[in-house]
Amino acid sequence: MELSFLQKIAIGILPILLAVTVHEAAHGYVANALGDPTAKRAGRLTLNPIRHVDWLGTIVVPLLMYLFTPFVFGWAKPVPVNAARLRDPRRGMFLVAAAGPAVNVVMALGWALVTVLALKGLDGGMAFAEPLALMGQVGIFINLILAVFNLLPILPLDGGRMLVAVLPARWGDTMSRLEPWGLPIVVVLLVTGVLSAILLPIMGTLLGWFNALIHVL
Repeated sequence: MELSFLQKIAIGILPILLAVTVHEAAHGYVANALGDPTAKRAGRLTLNPIRHVDWLGTIVVPLLMYLFTPFVFGWAKPVPVNAARLRDPRRGMFLVAAAGPAVNVVMALGWALVTVLALKGLDGGMAFAEPLALMGQVGIFINLILAVFNLLPILPLDGGRMLVAVLPARWGDTMSRLEPWGLPIVVVLLVTGVLSAILLPIMGTLLGWFNALIHVL
């Protein structure tokens, strides 16, 4: 099925929006459960995407990357977390950071189920089955790439925060000082092709597993 530019946007926008905004909401829900109500007081414990959307990072950048590059990543408004309010700050920050990638993996599994149902509907002649199957495949890809990308051990990515939480306090403090350089480092890795070299093999393996899962179901 050859898709037009507008069809690609129509199929991609819902998976992208959900992947990025639910990722951020998950951080807030876990932080609240572990003793920090900051996100709750800011009205961020919601799945309403409007509360989380950063129009550039949640929609424009991911859509452009989805349309023109082999990778997709983006960002929403960061959910406020006060580590000092967590009952166990180090363990709590690890779990708060891990919640985002974890929920992306769960959503990828959900989109795999959508794909399976759509493919069964396609065999039965169901209307809109093919676009729904394509949306499911996009949802799988976007959620997996966001999970893998965010697990890179670079601040301010979730993987960086998880690493700081498990390092000895002195090393973690040293790493935290490098956070302002995190985005430039990611850009350099992207431009030089290092990011592709890291992500492509991992994504190939994960997508292979999900493809096998879809055929089993």
